[in-house]
Amino acid sequence: MNAPLIKEPVVTAVSRQQDPTLAARELADSLRHPELGFVLFFCSAEYPLEQLSAELDKAFDGIQITGCTTAGEVTPEGYERGSITAIGFDRNLFAAEVALIESLEGFALADAQKLVDGLVNACREDRVAPIKGHSFALTLLDGLSSQEEMVLMTLNAALGSIPQFGGSAGDDIHLTNTHVYCNGRFYTQAAVVIMISTPLDFEVFTTHHMHARDEKLVVTAADPGSRTVYELNAVPAAEEYARIVGLPVEQLDNRVFAFKPLAVRIGNEHYVRSIQRVNPDGSLTFYCAVENGIVLTAMEPGSMIENLGARLDHIESEMGEPLITIGCDCFLRRLELEYCDQAEEMSRFLQQHRVVGFNTYGEQYDGMHINQTFTGVVIGRNSRHG
Repeated sequence: MNAPLIKEPVVTAVSRQQDPTLAARELADSLRHPELGFVLFFCSAEYPLEQLSAELDKAFDGIQITGCTTAGEVTPEGYERGSITAIGFDRNLFAAEVALIESLEGFALADAQKLVDGLVNACREDRVAPIKGHSFALTLLDGLSSQEEMVLMTLNAALGSIPQFGGSAGDDIHLTNTHVYCNGRFYTQAAVVIMISTPLDFEVFTTHHMHARDEKLVVTAADPGSRTVYELNAVPAAEEYARIVGLPVEQLDNRVFAFKPLAVRIGNEHYVRSIQRVNPDGSLTFYCAVENGIVLTAMEPGSMIENLGARLDHIESEMGEPLITIGCDCFLRRLELEYCDQAEEMSRFLQQHRVVGFNTYGEQYDGMHINQTFTGVVIGRNSRHG
């Protein structure tokens, strides 16, 4: 199936205007064209969200638009904060359909199957590309819901062979209120599922720069519901974690958590489980689910830019110059870069590789909820075969 010859099927924009009316107008002025079919945006939680939702709805009247709040934005010009970045998709090359999960609690397989069937049927009706082999799902979840694992596993079962990736909404590292946007308003304790079908080539991927160390920690007492670990190796959790990183408990903070995460091994791969905080009782709360009996491996960072560069170079060597890469980039990675004075270098790198996205409170990949990774989709300029 040959793609129509259209100059730029994906358009990007950023607004740094703090006034919601001006910001929405600026984005619409940059993105609107006769064939615009769908807009995806990522915005700072510092905006007055009720007002912003009304202005976005007005500025993009008649255009489907969805997005979420962030822990930092990845704009066409690299890393930013306090901004809104957006991507506009041409309706001739992208069928994009959105479904809202208004309540994450109790989201069952029957709900997931109905949701996915609805998305598939709507994309099929657009006749842009066949569903099989030409579709992917992007999920945006409330990053403070603690429901990601169950929702993602359930959705993944319903999606079958359709690849899925996404990120958990942030709130500029306040950890108080995160939002997803759909149907003209912002929601909490909710998720949006976006299905995109396209004749263009794409690859969904995930990568991280952490390497396993020798130390292992067994979770011997935990409350999975609150993602809290009370004991590691039958010792108070903060105490045992502090021992393996070689610091007193009092010095454990975001910087330590960014540089010394833990991971669970699945097959031959390690998937990071990041620590959110030390609690007064000496327990540790995580950003991802942790259960009694799982074995956690101590990790240490390699070169983030080299790791991401190698992954993107490999994908781009196979599909050619990308139209865009939509990226879900853990906010702890950005903190690590800032601590190492490498944020500007990464920002330039992301710009060169046409990455637009956001800093997340967790990343999602084929039904898994993970941390301290870069997860996304590279969309190429050429038609996909198969």
